[in-house]
Amino acid sequence: QVQLVESGGGPVQAGGSLRLSCAASGLTYSTYAMAWFRQAPGKEREGVAGIDSDGNIKYSDSVKGRFTISQDNAKNTLTLYLQMNSLQPEDTAMYYCAADRDVWFLLVGAQYTYWGQGTQVTVSS
Repeated sequence: QVQLVESGGGPVQAGGSLRLSCAASGLTYSTYAMAWFRQAPGKEREGVAGIDSDGNIKYSDSVKGRFTISQDNAKNTLTLYLQMNSLQPEDTAMYYCAADRDVWFLLVGAQYTYWGQGTQVTVSS
């Protein structure tokens, strides 16, 4: 049973940084793609950054150059990270971690079966 638990969100001022974490259990590091999505009130869910089982990475244009996705598999615990720098008010959203085995398009939410509960990021100007 795959479980994803996000953490690291919170309030931050514009220009600041946050690092989100997603602790994953029940999946094999080398066979799953994982990604970060976000959804702001009244807006559609947006794929932010994704990494496939071969280590290929894709970012949305809105975060490219500011956000960095990475994985860590220390002690057989898989953790997905999203380092977010130069945050802006438009980055305010609930951020979700997602995972699945067969993902062709990393930033398309419909490709993913497993989702976390989300962590809120609020950027003030």
